[in-house]
Amino acid sequence: MNKSLWIGMIGLLILSGCATPQTNTGKGAAYGAAGGAIAGAVLGQAIGRDTQGTLLGAAAGAAVGAAAGAGVGHMMDKQEAEMRDALAASEAAAVKREGDLLAITLKGDVSFDLDSDVVRPGLYNELDRIAQIMVKYPQTAILVEGHTDSTGSEAYNQQLSERRANSVKNLLVQRGVQAYRVNILGYGESRPVATNETPEGRQMNRRVEIRINPTAAQG
Repeated sequence: MNKSLWIGMIGLLILSGCATPQTNTGKGAAYGAAGGAIAGAVLGQAIGRDTQGTLLGAAAGAAVGAAAGAGVGHMMDKQEAEMRDALAASEAAAVKREGDLLAITLKGDVSFDLDSDVVRPGLYNELDRIAQIMVKYPQTAILVEGHTDSTGSEAYNQQLSERRANSVKNLLVQRGVQAYRVNILGYGESRPVATNETPEGRQMNRRVEIRINPTAAQG
C-alpha cells in the first residue's frame, strides 16, 4: 500500500478514536496521540522503509504524544478549576472555557469608570487571586484584550481599549506574573457582545478579557 495512504489512514483512525473527550486532559491526549502517530509513522517509514516500520513508528509516536498531551491538558484542567473556585463569588469577573483556552472577563462597569483606563481598587482582590494562580502555572501565555462600546470615535475607542488592557497587564505583573508571558491587544469597539443601542448593552461591551493558553514547551 502507498506509504502516504498508510500515514493518512493512521492519522484519521487515531483522530476518530479520540474524538469524544471533553476535558482538556482528554483532548490533549487525543491531539498528542494523533500528532505523535503521524510523526512516528513518517520516522518509521524513513528508517525501515516498509509498512511494518511505518506502523511501529506510528504506535510509538502515539504513545509518546498522548502522554505529553495529557500532561498539558491536566495542567489546564487544574488551572481552570482553581480559577473558577477563586472567582466563584465575584461579580466583577467570570471564567469560561473556549476550546483549549481559559477566558476571564473583567466587566467594565465594575473594573473602570466611564472613559477611564484606571482600574478601580474594587477589582484588586480579583486580580490578586487571578495573579496567584497564573504564577502557580508558569507554562502558560497570557493575552489581555481590551474592548469598548461604540460611544465616541473609532480611533479613540481603539486607544482606550489598548490602555485598559495595558493597565490590567501592569497590575498582573506587579503581582508577580512574569512580564514576558503577558501580551496586550486592543479591539476598540469592533467586537461587541451586546447591542450598543442600550445602556445595558454598552455596559457589557466595556470590558477586558484575559485569555490563558498553554505554551508549546512544557517543563
